[in-house]
Amino acid sequence: MLNFISYLFLAQASPSPAPQEIFVPQQTRPLTGHLDEVPVFNSNNPEVVKSEGILLSTFPPQGKKVPSAHLNFPFQGRFDLFSHHIARAIETPNDLRSLYLGVIVYNPSDRSATVNILQAASYVSQPDAPFVKLPPMLSNNSGNIYAGPGDRVMNDLLRVRRQGWPAQLVIPPKQSRMLMNHPIPVRTLTPPLNGRSTLLRLYSDRPVYMANLAMFAKPNPDGSERAPTLEEWENLLENGDFAGPREPAPSPPDRLAGATEIYGRVAGVAVGSRWQAQVTDSNSSYLTIPESGQAFSYGLSTLLAGKMGTGQNQTAKLLARYPGTAYEAHGNYGIEYNISLPLFNNTDQLQTINVLFQTPIKEDELSKPGLRFFSPPQRSVFFRGTVRIRYNDDNGLPRTQYWHLVQQRGQMGEPLAQLKISPGQRRLVEVDFLYPPDATPPQMLTIQTVDQTYNSKFK
Repeated sequence: MLNFISYLFLAQASPSPAPQEIFVPQQTRPLTGHLDEVPVFNSNNPEVVKSEGILLSTFPPQGKKVPSAHLNFPFQGRFDLFSHHIARAIETPNDLRSLYLGVIVYNPSDRSATVNILQAASYVSQPDAPFVKLPPMLSNNSGNIYAGPGDRVMNDLLRVRRQGWPAQLVIPPKQSRMLMNHPIPVRTLTPPLNGRSTLLRLYSDRPVYMANLAMFAKPNPDGSERAPTLEEWENLLENGDFAGPREPAPSPPDRLAGATEIYGRVAGVAVGSRWQAQVTDSNSSYLTIPESGQAFSYGLSTLLAGKMGTGQNQTAKLLARYPGTAYEAHGNYGIEYNISLPLFNNTDQLQTINVLFQTPIKEDELSKPGLRFFSPPQRSVFFRGTVRIRYNDDNGLPRTQYWHLVQQRGQMGEPLAQLKISPGQRRLVEVDFLYPPDATPPQMLTIQTVDQTYNSKFK
Protein backbone atom coordinates (compact mmCIF):
# COMPACT_ATOMS: atom_id res chain seq x y z
CA MET A 1 0.00 0.00 0.00
CA LEU A 2 3.06 2.28 -0.27
CA ASN A 3 2.90 4.60 -3.24
CA PHE A 4 5.43 4.95 -6.03
CA ILE A 5 7.22 7.88 -4.39
CA SER A 6 7.67 5.84 -1.23
CA TYR A 7 9.12 2.94 -3.21
CA LEU A 8 11.51 5.28 -5.01
CA PHE A 9 12.61 6.76 -1.69
CA LEU A 10 13.21 3.31 -0.24
CA ALA A 11 15.01 2.00 -3.29
CA GLN A 12 17.64 4.71 -2.90
CA ALA A 13 18.34 3.73 0.73
CA SER A 14 21.28 1.57 1.70
CA PRO A 15 20.71 -2.15 2.44
CA SER A 16 19.73 -2.95 6.01
CA PRO A 17 20.96 -5.89 8.11
CA ALA A 18 18.79 -9.00 8.28
CA PRO A 19 16.28 -8.39 11.08
CA GLN A 20 15.62 -10.80 13.93
CA GLU A 21 12.03 -11.46 14.90
CA ILE A 22 10.96 -10.64 18.47
CA PHE A 23 7.74 -11.93 20.02
CA VAL A 24 6.11 -9.88 22.80
CA PRO A 25 3.33 -11.76 24.64
CA GLN A 26 0.36 -9.49 25.41
CA GLN A 27 -3.34 -8.97 24.74
CA THR A 28 -4.65 -7.39 21.56
CA ARG A 29 -8.09 -5.83 21.80
CA PRO A 30 -10.61 -4.33 19.39
CA LEU A 31 -10.88 -0.55 19.58
CA THR A 32 -14.17 0.66 21.04
CA GLY A 33 -16.31 3.13 19.12
CA HIS A 34 -16.91 3.22 15.39
CA LEU A 35 -16.67 5.39 12.31
CA ASP A 36 -19.19 8.19 11.99
CA GLU A 37 -21.64 8.44 9.07
CA VAL A 38 -19.94 11.28 7.16
CA PRO A 39 -19.56 10.38 3.46
CA VAL A 40 -16.10 10.77 1.95
CA PHE A 41 -15.34 11.42 -1.72
CA ASN A 42 -12.30 9.13 -1.92
CA SER A 43 -10.12 9.46 -5.05
CA ASN A 44 -6.96 7.31 -5.18
CA ASN A 45 -7.32 5.21 -8.37
CA PRO A 46 -5.23 5.35 -10.46
CA GLU A 47 -2.57 6.54 -8.08
CA VAL A 48 -0.11 7.24 -10.93
CA VAL A 49 -2.00 9.21 -13.60
CA LYS A 50 -0.59 9.17 -17.13
CA SER A 51 -3.62 10.06 -19.24
CA GLU A 52 -6.33 12.70 -18.95
CA GLY A 53 -9.84 11.83 -17.89
CA ILE A 54 -12.19 11.17 -15.01
CA LEU A 55 -10.63 10.01 -11.75
CA LEU A 56 -13.88 9.93 -9.77
CA SER A 57 -17.29 11.37 -10.58
CA THR A 58 -20.47 11.23 -8.52
CA PHE A 59 -22.45 13.08 -11.22
CA PRO A 60 -25.58 11.46 -12.72
CA PRO A 61 -24.69 9.36 -15.79
CA GLN A 62 -27.48 10.74 -18.00
CA GLY A 63 -26.16 12.62 -21.01
CA LYS A 64 -22.53 11.69 -20.36
CA LYS A 65 -20.45 10.10 -23.13
CA VAL A 66 -19.20 7.40 -20.73
CA PRO A 67 -22.10 6.76 -18.31
CA SER A 68 -20.13 4.11 -16.37
CA ALA A 69 -17.68 6.80 -15.19
CA HIS A 70 -20.37 8.51 -13.08
CA LEU A 71 -21.67 7.10 -9.78
CA ASN A 72 -24.76 9.32 -9.27
CA PHE A 73 -24.18 10.20 -5.61
CA PRO A 74 -25.17 13.68 -4.33
CA PHE A 75 -23.56 15.23 -1.23
CA GLN A 76 -25.42 17.36 1.28
CA GLY A 77 -24.55 18.41 4.82
CA ARG A 78 -21.15 17.30 6.13
CA PHE A 79 -18.83 15.42 3.79
CA ASP A 80 -15.12 15.11 3.09
CA LEU A 81 -12.96 15.01 -0.01
CA PHE A 82 -9.79 12.95 -0.05
CA SER A 83 -7.53 12.87 -3.13
CA HIS A 84 -4.08 11.32 -3.55
CA HIS A 85 -2.53 11.10 -7.04
CA ILE A 86 0.90 11.11 -8.70
CA ALA A 87 2.19 12.51 -11.99
CA ARG A 88 5.07 10.60 -13.55
CA ALA A 89 6.76 11.59 -16.82
CA ILE A 90 9.68 9.18 -16.58
CA GLU A 91 8.49 7.31 -19.68
CA THR A 92 7.80 10.56 -21.61
CA PRO A 93 10.81 12.84 -20.95
CA ASN A 94 9.86 15.08 -23.89
CA ASP A 95 6.41 15.76 -22.43
CA LEU A 96 6.86 17.48 -19.09
CA ARG A 97 3.52 19.29 -18.86
CA SER A 98 2.06 19.75 -15.40
CA LEU A 99 -0.86 17.49 -14.62
CA TYR A 100 -3.78 19.44 -13.17
CA LEU A 101 -6.30 17.98 -10.76
CA GLY A 102 -9.66 19.69 -11.06
CA VAL A 103 -12.50 19.18 -8.58
CA ILE A 104 -15.73 20.43 -10.12
CA VAL A 105 -18.93 20.86 -8.10
CA TYR A 106 -22.40 21.12 -9.67
CA ASN A 107 -25.58 22.51 -8.13
CA PRO A 108 -28.64 20.80 -9.65
CA SER A 109 -31.22 22.86 -7.70
CA ASP A 110 -33.12 26.05 -8.57
CA ARG A 111 -31.45 28.03 -5.76
CA SER A 112 -27.82 28.85 -5.04
CA ALA A 113 -25.85 26.28 -3.08
CA THR A 114 -23.19 27.22 -0.54
CA VAL A 115 -20.35 24.82 0.18
CA ASN A 116 -18.52 25.78 3.39
CA ILE A 117 -14.84 24.86 3.43
CA LEU A 118 -14.36 24.00 7.09
CA GLN A 119 -10.79 22.70 6.85
CA ALA A 120 -8.52 22.22 3.88
CA ALA A 121 -5.00 21.33 2.88
CA SER A 122 -3.38 20.29 -0.39
CA TYR A 123 0.35 19.80 -0.98
CA VAL A 124 2.67 18.40 -3.61
CA SER A 125 5.77 16.47 -2.70
CA GLN A 126 8.02 18.92 -4.59
CA PRO A 127 8.52 21.58 -3.36
CA ASP A 128 5.95 21.58 -0.54
CA ALA A 129 6.78 18.39 1.34
CA PRO A 130 9.70 16.32 0.03
CA PHE A 131 10.27 12.81 1.31
CA VAL A 132 13.19 13.48 3.62
CA LYS A 133 14.73 11.00 6.02
CA LEU A 134 13.72 11.77 9.61
CA PRO A 135 14.43 10.17 13.00
CA PRO A 136 11.83 7.74 14.39
CA MET A 137 10.45 10.31 16.84
CA LEU A 138 10.64 14.12 16.90
CA SER A 139 8.73 16.74 18.87
CA ASN A 140 6.47 18.53 16.39
CA ASN A 141 4.74 21.12 18.55
CA SER A 142 5.64 23.81 16.01
CA GLY A 143 4.00 21.81 13.20
CA ASN A 144 6.87 22.27 10.74
CA ILE A 145 8.10 18.67 10.61
CA TYR A 146 6.77 16.41 7.83
CA ALA A 147 7.98 14.15 5.04
CA GLY A 148 5.69 13.77 2.06
CA PRO A 149 2.50 15.61 1.09
CA GLY A 150 0.14 13.21 2.86
CA ASP A 151 2.08 13.66 6.08
CA ARG A 152 1.87 17.47 5.81
CA VAL A 153 -1.84 17.49 4.93
CA MET A 154 -2.77 15.35 7.96
CA ASN A 155 -0.57 17.52 10.18
CA ASP A 156 -2.54 20.60 9.07
CA LEU A 157 -5.95 19.00 9.57
CA LEU A 158 -5.00 17.74 13.04
CA ARG A 159 -4.37 21.40 13.95
CA VAL A 160 -7.71 22.53 12.41
CA ARG A 161 -6.14 24.61 9.65
CA ARG A 162 -7.59 25.82 6.33
CA GLN A 163 -4.38 26.65 4.38
CA GLY A 164 -5.63 29.90 2.81
CA TRP A 165 -8.68 28.41 1.08
CA PRO A 166 -11.82 30.59 0.90
CA ALA A 167 -14.41 30.01 3.58
CA GLN A 168 -17.18 29.34 1.07
CA LEU A 169 -17.87 28.32 -2.51
CA VAL A 170 -21.21 29.68 -3.79
CA ILE A 171 -22.63 27.80 -6.80
CA PRO A 172 -25.48 29.39 -8.77
CA PRO A 173 -28.50 27.24 -9.76
CA LYS A 174 -27.80 24.66 -12.50
CA GLN A 175 -24.15 25.70 -12.69
CA SER A 176 -20.71 24.34 -11.80
CA ARG A 177 -17.75 25.86 -10.00
CA MET A 178 -14.18 24.68 -9.43
CA LEU A 179 -13.43 23.69 -5.85
CA MET A 180 -9.84 22.84 -6.80
CA ASN A 181 -7.71 23.48 -9.89
CA HIS A 182 -4.22 22.56 -8.73
CA PRO A 183 -1.12 21.45 -10.68
CA ILE A 184 1.31 18.61 -10.10
CA PRO A 185 4.49 20.02 -11.71
CA VAL A 186 7.27 17.72 -12.96
CA ARG A 187 9.30 19.84 -15.44
CA THR A 188 12.13 20.84 -13.12
CA LEU A 189 12.35 17.57 -11.20
CA THR A 190 14.83 14.72 -11.56
CA PRO A 191 13.27 12.25 -11.98
CA PRO A 192 10.10 13.95 -13.31
CA LEU A 193 7.89 12.52 -10.57
CA ASN A 194 5.59 14.32 -8.14
CA GLY A 195 2.45 13.67 -6.14
CA ARG A 196 -0.38 15.68 -4.57
CA SER A 197 -2.41 14.87 -1.46
CA THR A 198 -5.58 16.75 -0.55
CA LEU A 199 -8.09 16.57 2.29
CA LEU A 200 -11.10 18.90 2.58
CA ARG A 201 -13.80 18.95 5.25
CA LEU A 202 -16.92 20.43 3.73
CA TYR A 203 -20.56 21.29 4.39
CA SER A 204 -23.17 21.98 1.71
CA ASP A 205 -26.60 23.46 2.36
CA ARG A 206 -27.99 21.80 -0.79
CA PRO A 207 -27.31 18.59 -2.71
CA VAL A 208 -24.27 18.88 -4.98
CA TYR A 209 -22.44 16.51 -7.33
CA MET A 210 -18.67 16.38 -7.48
CA ALA A 211 -15.95 15.04 -9.77
CA ASN A 212 -12.16 14.84 -9.63
CA LEU A 213 -10.65 15.16 -13.11
CA ALA A 214 -7.13 15.02 -14.55
CA MET A 215 -5.99 17.28 -17.40
CA PHE A 216 -2.59 18.40 -18.63
CA ALA A 217 -1.75 22.11 -18.50
CA LYS A 218 -2.69 24.21 -21.53
CA PRO A 219 -0.02 26.23 -23.39
CA ASN A 220 0.04 30.00 -23.51
CA PRO A 221 1.23 31.77 -26.68
CA ASP A 222 4.60 32.46 -25.02
CA GLY A 223 5.11 28.75 -24.28
CA SER A 224 4.27 28.97 -20.58
CA GLU A 225 1.55 26.89 -18.97
CA ARG A 226 -1.91 27.85 -17.83
CA ALA A 227 -4.56 26.07 -15.78
CA PRO A 228 -7.55 24.57 -17.60
CA THR A 229 -10.68 26.74 -17.57
CA LEU A 230 -14.06 25.84 -16.12
CA GLU A 231 -15.38 25.28 -19.64
CA GLU A 232 -12.52 22.89 -20.44
CA TRP A 233 -13.17 20.95 -17.26
CA GLU A 234 -16.91 20.79 -18.04
CA ASN A 235 -16.15 19.43 -21.51
CA LEU A 236 -13.89 16.73 -20.04
CA LEU A 237 -16.58 15.80 -17.54
CA GLU A 238 -19.25 15.48 -20.25
CA ASN A 239 -17.17 13.78 -22.94
CA GLY A 240 -14.18 12.23 -21.18
CA ASP A 241 -13.41 8.62 -20.31
CA PHE A 242 -11.59 7.27 -17.26
CA ALA A 243 -8.12 8.63 -16.55
CA GLY A 244 -5.53 5.92 -16.79
CA PRO A 245 -3.98 3.56 -16.47
CA ARG A 246 -6.36 2.00 -13.95
CA GLU A 247 -4.84 -0.02 -11.11
CA PRO A 248 -4.94 -3.85 -11.03
CA ALA A 249 -8.27 -5.28 -9.91
CA PRO A 250 -8.45 -6.12 -6.19
CA SER A 251 -8.60 -9.60 -4.74
CA PRO A 252 -12.12 -10.60 -3.67
CA PRO A 253 -12.58 -9.89 0.06
CA ASP A 254 -12.71 -13.60 0.89
CA ARG A 255 -9.32 -14.16 -0.78
CA LEU A 256 -7.25 -11.48 0.95
CA ALA A 257 -4.54 -13.73 2.29
CA GLY A 258 -0.98 -14.60 1.41
CA ALA A 259 1.69 -12.83 -0.59
CA THR A 260 -0.53 -12.30 -3.65
CA GLU A 261 -3.24 -10.27 -1.90
CA ILE A 262 -4.28 -7.08 -3.73
CA TYR A 263 -6.36 -4.65 -1.69
CA GLY A 264 -6.68 -2.26 -4.63
CA ARG A 265 -6.86 1.51 -4.84
CA VAL A 266 -10.03 3.34 -3.87
CA ALA A 267 -12.30 5.24 -6.26
CA GLY A 268 -15.69 5.78 -4.71
CA VAL A 269 -17.70 7.19 -1.84
CA ALA A 270 -16.69 5.86 1.57
CA VAL A 271 -18.61 6.32 4.80
CA GLY A 272 -16.73 7.55 7.86
CA SER A 273 -14.53 10.59 8.50
CA ARG A 274 -13.77 10.14 12.20
CA TRP A 275 -13.39 7.28 14.71
CA GLN A 276 -14.07 8.34 18.30
CA ALA A 277 -13.26 5.85 21.06
CA GLN A 278 -13.74 6.02 24.82
CA VAL A 279 -11.72 2.98 25.84
CA THR A 280 -12.88 1.49 29.15
CA ASP A 281 -13.34 -1.82 30.88
CA SER A 282 -16.65 -3.55 30.21
CA ASN A 283 -19.54 -1.79 32.03
CA SER A 284 -17.13 0.74 33.52
CA SER A 285 -16.12 4.39 33.15
CA TYR A 286 -12.38 3.69 33.41
CA LEU A 287 -9.65 1.47 31.95
CA THR A 288 -7.72 -0.63 34.45
CA ILE A 289 -4.00 -0.55 33.71
CA PRO A 290 -2.18 -3.83 32.93
CA GLU A 291 -0.50 -5.81 35.67
CA SER A 292 3.16 -5.03 36.38
CA GLY A 293 5.32 -5.99 33.39
CA GLN A 294 2.26 -6.59 31.18
CA ALA A 295 0.67 -4.72 28.28
CA PHE A 296 -2.38 -4.69 26.05
CA SER A 297 -2.86 -3.11 22.63
CA TYR A 298 -5.72 -1.70 20.56
CA GLY A 299 -5.77 -2.00 16.79
CA LEU A 300 -5.49 1.11 14.59
CA SER A 301 -6.66 0.94 10.98
CA THR A 302 -7.09 -2.83 11.17
CA LEU A 303 -8.36 -4.40 7.96
CA LEU A 304 -9.28 -7.67 6.28
CA ALA A 305 -6.36 -10.11 6.64
CA GLY A 306 -4.80 -7.68 9.12
CA LYS A 307 -7.01 -7.72 12.23
CA MET A 308 -4.08 -8.48 14.60
CA GLY A 309 -6.08 -10.99 16.60
CA THR A 310 -8.73 -8.40 17.50
CA GLY A 311 -11.39 -9.78 15.15
CA GLN A 312 -12.06 -6.16 14.13
CA ASN A 313 -12.01 -4.69 10.63
CA GLN A 314 -12.00 -0.88 11.01
CA THR A 315 -11.91 -0.19 7.27
CA ALA A 316 -14.42 2.36 5.99
CA LYS A 317 -17.10 0.76 3.82
CA LEU A 318 -17.97 2.09 0.36
CA LEU A 319 -21.41 3.43 -0.51
CA ALA A 320 -20.50 3.60 -4.21
CA ARG A 321 -17.49 2.39 -6.20
CA TYR A 322 -16.30 1.59 -9.70
CA PRO A 323 -15.94 -2.06 -10.70
CA GLY A 324 -12.29 -3.06 -10.58
CA THR A 325 -11.46 -0.73 -7.67
CA ALA A 326 -11.09 -1.52 -3.96
CA TYR A 327 -14.05 -3.13 -2.23
CA GLU A 328 -13.39 -1.09 0.93
CA ALA A 329 -11.37 2.03 1.75
CA HIS A 330 -8.42 -0.01 3.02
CA GLY A 331 -5.98 2.01 5.09
CA ASN A 332 -8.55 4.61 6.23
CA TYR A 333 -6.48 7.38 4.61
CA GLY A 334 -7.56 10.77 5.94
CA ILE A 335 -9.69 9.37 8.76
CA GLU A 336 -9.20 11.01 12.16
CA TYR A 337 -8.84 8.87 15.28
CA ASN A 338 -9.78 10.42 18.64
CA ILE A 339 -9.02 7.97 21.45
CA SER A 340 -9.66 8.63 25.15
CA LEU A 341 -7.98 6.39 27.74
CA PRO A 342 -9.27 7.01 31.31
CA LEU A 343 -6.52 4.99 33.00
CA PHE A 344 -7.05 3.65 36.53
CA ASN A 345 -4.46 2.19 38.90
CA ASN A 346 -6.31 -0.43 40.93
CA THR A 347 -3.20 -1.56 42.81
CA ASP A 348 -1.80 -0.40 46.15
CA GLN A 349 1.51 0.70 44.58
CA LEU A 350 2.72 3.56 42.39
CA GLN A 351 2.78 2.30 38.79
CA THR A 352 4.68 3.60 35.75
CA ILE A 353 2.71 3.49 32.51
CA ASN A 354 3.99 3.81 28.95
CA VAL A 355 1.69 4.76 26.08
CA LEU A 356 3.16 3.56 22.78
CA PHE A 357 2.33 3.79 19.07
CA GLN A 358 3.65 0.66 17.35
CA THR A 359 3.94 -0.98 13.93
CA PRO A 360 4.16 -4.74 14.50
CA ILE A 361 4.29 -7.37 11.78
CA LYS A 362 0.89 -7.61 10.15
CA GLU A 363 -1.19 -10.66 11.11
CA ASP A 364 -4.84 -11.59 11.09
CA GLU A 365 -5.52 -14.42 13.55
CA LEU A 366 -2.73 -14.80 16.10
CA SER A 367 -1.32 -18.26 16.80
CA LYS A 368 -0.66 -17.07 20.36
CA PRO A 369 -1.52 -13.79 22.14
CA GLY A 370 1.11 -11.19 21.38
CA LEU A 371 2.79 -9.03 18.76
CA ARG A 372 5.77 -9.75 16.55
CA PHE A 373 8.45 -7.15 15.82
CA PHE A 374 11.76 -6.97 13.98
CA SER A 375 15.12 -5.95 15.48
CA PRO A 376 16.22 -3.87 13.74
CA PRO A 377 12.96 -2.91 11.97
CA GLN A 378 12.84 -3.56 8.25
CA ARG A 379 13.79 -0.65 6.00
CA SER A 380 10.28 -0.11 4.57
CA VAL A 381 8.53 2.89 6.17
CA PHE A 382 5.03 1.86 7.20
CA PHE A 383 3.95 5.02 9.07
CA ARG A 384 4.99 8.62 8.62
CA GLY A 385 2.85 11.17 10.46
CA THR A 386 2.09 13.28 13.52
CA VAL A 387 0.34 11.97 16.64
CA ARG A 388 -0.98 14.24 19.41
CA ILE A 389 -1.16 13.12 23.03
CA ARG A 390 -2.84 15.09 25.83
CA TYR A 391 -2.78 14.39 29.56
CA ASN A 392 -2.02 15.93 32.93
CA ASP A 393 1.62 15.34 33.80
CA ASP A 394 2.90 13.96 37.09
CA ASN A 395 2.67 17.46 38.59
CA GLY A 396 -0.98 17.77 37.59
CA LEU A 397 -0.31 20.28 34.81
CA PRO A 398 -2.05 19.88 31.44
CA ARG A 399 0.30 18.74 28.68
CA THR A 400 -0.21 18.65 24.93
CA GLN A 401 2.55 17.03 22.89
CA TYR A 402 2.72 16.51 19.13
CA TRP A 403 5.11 13.74 18.05
CA HIS A 404 6.20 13.19 14.48
CA LEU A 405 6.71 9.45 14.03
CA VAL A 406 8.53 7.50 11.34
CA GLN A 407 7.99 3.80 11.89
CA GLN A 408 9.37 1.00 9.77
CA ARG A 409 7.87 -2.44 9.42
CA GLY A 410 8.12 -4.28 12.74
CA GLN A 411 9.06 -1.23 14.82
CA MET A 412 8.26 -1.27 18.56
CA GLY A 413 8.31 2.50 18.93
CA GLU A 414 9.18 4.75 21.85
CA PRO A 415 6.63 5.91 24.46
CA LEU A 416 4.46 8.86 23.47
CA ALA A 417 4.20 9.52 27.20
CA GLN A 418 5.21 7.95 30.49
CA LEU A 419 3.03 8.53 33.53
CA LYS A 420 3.41 7.65 37.20
CA ILE A 421 -0.05 6.77 38.51
CA SER A 422 -0.63 6.62 42.26
CA PRO A 423 -2.68 3.85 43.93
CA GLY A 424 -6.38 4.39 43.24
CA GLN A 425 -5.66 7.33 40.89
CA ARG A 426 -7.34 7.93 37.52
CA ARG A 427 -5.48 9.70 34.69
CA LEU A 428 -7.07 10.64 31.37
CA VAL A 429 -4.89 10.26 28.27
CA GLU A 430 -6.12 11.36 24.82
CA VAL A 431 -4.45 10.27 21.57
CA ASP A 432 -5.39 11.89 18.24
CA PHE A 433 -4.09 11.54 14.68
CA LEU A 434 -5.23 11.39 11.07
CA TYR A 435 -4.21 8.25 9.23
CA PRO A 436 -1.83 9.50 6.50
CA PRO A 437 -1.41 8.43 2.88
CA ASP A 438 1.88 6.59 2.30
CA ALA A 439 1.22 4.58 5.47
CA THR A 440 0.69 0.83 5.52
CA PRO A 441 -1.74 -0.52 8.13
CA PRO A 442 -2.24 -1.74 10.73
CA GLN A 443 -0.67 -0.06 13.76
CA MET A 444 -1.30 -0.62 17.47
CA LEU A 445 -1.82 1.68 20.46
CA THR A 446 -0.23 -0.04 23.46
CA ILE A 447 -0.64 0.54 27.20
CA GLN A 448 2.27 -0.94 29.12
CA THR A 449 2.90 -1.13 32.87
CA VAL A 450 6.61 -1.08 33.61
CA ASP A 451 7.86 -4.02 35.68
CA GLN A 452 8.73 -2.36 39.00
CA THR A 453 10.64 -5.43 40.24
CA TYR A 454 12.85 -5.38 37.14
CA ASN A 455 13.45 -1.65 37.45
CA SER A 456 14.37 -1.81 41.14
CA LYS A 457 17.27 -4.17 40.35
CA PHE A 458 18.96 -1.46 38.27
CA LYS A 459 18.40 1.61 40.45
